[in-house]
Amino acid sequence: MKDNIILAGFMGCGKTSVGIRLSYQLKRTLIDTDKWIEQRQKRTVSEIFASYGEKAFRDMETACLKELIGTAEGQIISVGGGLPLKKENHELLKKLGRVYYLKVTPEAVYERLKGDTTRPLLQVEDPRERIRILLAEREPVYEACADVTVEVSNRTFEEILEQITKERHLYVKNDEGGREAG
Repeated sequence: MKDNIILAGFMGCGKTSVGIRLSYQLKRTLIDTDKWIEQRQKRTVSEIFASYGEKAFRDMETACLKELIGTAEGQIISVGGGLPLKKENHELLKKLGRVYYLKVTPEAVYERLKGDTTRPLLQVEDPRERIRILLAEREPVYEACADVTVEVSNRTFEEILEQITKERHLYVKNDEGGREAG
């Protein structure tokens, strides 16, 4: 496994915000897979969804992971909220690094994203209900991909970063000691 820190979780859980702070703290580059795809496609995620559909975007996410496995080392990688939905991506994530699932409640997501028109999956009549349904469907998938689950709903960035760095330190220490890491 590569020495990358992968942040996964539902939209609005704070992957990008935590990733930025973690990159400063650990002096590592942050890669956001959505931004990576947008740069290569020269379109926003919303435009990709509108022009090509969700399946095409999910295929772009898989291609992104495959490329990062060959190029990314010692980085922080924030993955799109739907990326773990594709079973093929689970194995790719494990090869790419250690996966930290930023677990959030539906209420917290709604409060963070209400009024955000850039999220294609929330452009519905009742976004609160859509969040609840999507999160209920995705939570088991996130759990299956995760090496570590980090509760984020009612915690400060400092508390979240402290847990991630503590977990990472324990993992690296165990790995270097020749014991099974976990």
